[in-house]
Amino acid sequence: MAEQCKISAAIVVEEKSCVLKVDGYSRTKALIKNGEWMTSPPFSVGGHDWAVEYCPNGFATNCADSISLYLLLQSAGAEDVKAKFTLSVLDKNGEPVPSYSHASPMRTFSKGSPWSYPVLIKKADLEASVHLRDDCLTIKCDVTVIHDKETRVPPSDLHWHLGDLLKNKDAADLIFQVNGQTFSAHRAELLGAMKESSTATPIEICDMEPDVFNSLLHYIYTDSVPPMLDVVMAGHLLVAADRYNIVRLKQICEEKLCNHIDSNMVATNLALAEQHGFCHLKEACLQFLASPSNLEAMIASEGYEHLKSSCPSVLKEPIARILPAELKAAKDIIMAMWR
Repeated sequence: MAEQCKISAAIVVEEKSCVLKVDGYSRTKALIKNGEWMTSPPFSVGGHDWAVEYCPNGFATNCADSISLYLLLQSAGAEDVKAKFTLSVLDKNGEPVPSYSHASPMRTFSKGSPWSYPVLIKKADLEASVHLRDDCLTIKCDVTVIHDKETRVPPSDLHWHLGDLLKNKDAADLIFQVNGQTFSAHRAELLGAMKESSTATPIEICDMEPDVFNSLLHYIYTDSVPPMLDVVMAGHLLVAADRYNIVRLKQICEEKLCNHIDSNMVATNLALAEQHGFCHLKEACLQFLASPSNLEAMIASEGYEHLKSSCPSVLKEPIARILPAELKAAKDIIMAMWR
């Protein structure tokens, strides 16, 4: 399904127009259920990455008769980004249709609330109109990012100082033992982030590799991850962040895995998503497996046996998704097999 999403964009100063083209509107509507979505490739406006979330059957049960559209701020750690946007259905000439255009007022996006309020389009009205041509829906998103030009306060460099504190071990009052390696840290810095920090030292951390724990400590002190974070470490850090409920680190790692899915890693990532409840990662894996060739490659991968043994029920979803819409009875049988 993701391959049906095509983006073209042009940037002017701090404004950008992104065009989302959904080829195969009917097939997409049949395959993606209520509460599920597809995400456009990211586009940059005002120094931040954005994307459009498209829910062909609504994001919640009370809007299942509508298409739900969201503007999503994807930049990790972005704070107080002021932006306004307009979402419009385009006519045959590529012009916005006034009755299917929604302009959002200026609002502030941040890491705690990256999504906009939903824009709803009644499916029955749209399907009865002339704007759904050749089973193709074209939506334009105009985004304007506003910068506060009066702000002259330099960016904080506290993370550099805290990073040096961790590196030099000055006034460290905690000792961690991780698989035979020792790490020094500060009780005040970890209070609240790690429940073990309130206990006596040395503290033994189980079920975690030393390099993962080192990266976790680095993030807690500096609010940053290595610039070249690889997908293997991102997976381990995602589990560690979930263990200690470090929300932003979970978002960063989950986004990294969602953007680097291939046939070798998809089985491992799907098992990870299912076991820990990472819904965005699970949906990205399922969208990748909507291609029969990708599904076959996943079955031949090393991670498939682990997925089959640890989360067998999750395999029903990619199988059901690749069946044609007219084989609804077969889909129902497959879904019932794992209940």
